[in-house]
Amino acid sequence: MTEKDGNYRYASDKWSLKEVLGHITDNERIMGYRLLRIARGDATPLSGYNEDTLVEGAGFSELLVDELLEDYTAVRRSTLTLLRSIPEEAWTRRGTVSGNEFTAAAWAYILTGHEIHHIHVIQEKYAPGLRS
Repeated sequence: MTEKDGNYRYASDKWSLKEVLGHITDNERIMGYRLLRIARGDATPLSGYNEDTLVEGAGFSELLVDELLEDYTAVRRSTLTLLRSIPEEAWTRRGTVSGNEFTAAAWAYILTGHEIHHIHVIQEKYAPGLRS
């Protein structure tokens, strides 16, 4: 992805590709934190967050694509080490996020599904505009 590509938006009210990448990374941090808390047995209810507020406050457009990719890679490595460290019995532990009950395992699937969702959006919405 070039810097020009990173600033591409398929519509004026949509995030740029840099912002999408930053959002995926921030979201993985948040979901990993939720997974960690629940897997470790912390039953303290956790709150939701506003993804638009986080993207607006991040300044992703000012960062280089390489910097965003470096951050994404570091966060992904951290998530993978977290997943490997969770003992078998912890996957079924339950916790509350945004008033809803989830298992630790559910957060591993949600985390993965979130990225897959954005990959599909990039392929369907962003890629055609970059090719033209």
